[in-house]
Amino acid sequence: MFKFLKRKIKKFEDQLETELDQSIKEELENKIEEESFQTEEIPIQQEEKIKPDKIEIPEKQPTSIQTEKKTESLREQRRKKRMQARDKRDKEIDQQIEQSIKSELKHTLETRKSIEKSFTKHAKKSIISDEKLDDLLWGLEVDLLESDVAYSVIESLKNDIKEELKQASFSKGKINEIIEQVLKHAISHVLKSNNFDFDEFLIKSEKPLTIMFVGVNGSGKTLSIAKMATMLKEKGFSSVMAAGDTFRAGAIEQLGIHAKNIGVKIIKHGPGADPAAVAYDAIEHAKAKHKDVVLLDTAGRMQTNINLMDEMAKIKRVAQPDLILFVGDALAGNDAVEQAKRFNEIVGINGVILTKVDTDAKGGSALSVAYTIGKPLLFIGVGQEYNDQIEFDAEWMIKNIFSEN
Repeated sequence: MFKFLKRKIKKFEDQLETELDQSIKEELENKIEEESFQTEEIPIQQEEKIKPDKIEIPEKQPTSIQTEKKTESLREQRRKKRMQARDKRDKEIDQQIEQSIKSELKHTLETRKSIEKSFTKHAKKSIISDEKLDDLLWGLEVDLLESDVAYSVIESLKNDIKEELKQASFSKGKINEIIEQVLKHAISHVLKSNNFDFDEFLIKSEKPLTIMFVGVNGSGKTLSIAKMATMLKEKGFSSVMAAGDTFRAGAIEQLGIHAKNIGVKIIKHGPGADPAAVAYDAIEHAKAKHKDVVLLDTAGRMQTNINLMDEMAKIKRVAQPDLILFVGDALAGNDAVEQAKRFNEIVGINGVILTKVDTDAKGGSALSVAYTIGKPLLFIGVGQEYNDQIEFDAEWMIKNIFSEN
């Protein structure tokens, strides 16, 4: 089951693991280099203040008092000038030293900031480059298209994988586990995009509850009705079948055989009768006999046949079903998705039953049909027996996709 899809996802998983493993190695190497690089503090040597040259004072010569006073005055003026010059020079030297210290500190600070910025940028960068990831996702896209996965589903998976990888914390030896978890989350998001509690709906709905089944010929609609009747019986609900496919005598006979085998009442008219009339009679019978559910079969109209689709719209107006279920063949792949879209446009679909899932090697339709039309996948057929229709569980499918068998 889902062997083809499983193989394609496993291929992507292995490729992504290889790229991430290489990226982690490169990141560790770069980190080691960055950590080993330390900005050396450049000692700033304070320049010694330039002291004025020692002035040799000539020996005092005997002079007159007037000459001495004049000489003393000149000496005092020279001393003051020297003091002013020295103070000015000291001040200039101090300013130069201060400026040098500021400049050095600024340079050191800028260097450290540059290193921190480079490291931070490296740390925040995705562990795998966008180019490599896009290449891998392109390969996954091609593989999923081959697996009959709808394009809108592929885009959702790709976006989720990108977001998950941004949030993931990778460590050596656990890459495979994390990648598998990322893929599981992405697929789970697709499968769980629409939830519907059928049992709760069944219990709370006013009786009789009318369920209308639509789908193309060969999708397994009649057998799905029989399986539904069996399930309802096991849950303690009574039902009546309505043979609304009056275009084929074989369809009426086939549903009659199923009704007899299960032990439920069938309402039918002759071939060519008005299917809306059959639906009306079945609902009236259910009201009179206090039946819980009316299971309304319809002709397997091709979604491209406008007249027949209009006829189905008429049945809907008469029967006013509480639930309309599209029955699709899993083996039809993307055709089943397109059929579901068309039926949803004409009559409106509340949910999906996917048949022949047990024989579907690709699995794309199981991922796509419900997500594409925005309706829940309620049941899947996993065999030809009446009990071989199970309520869909996203976890069940995920386990099947990622199982080793």
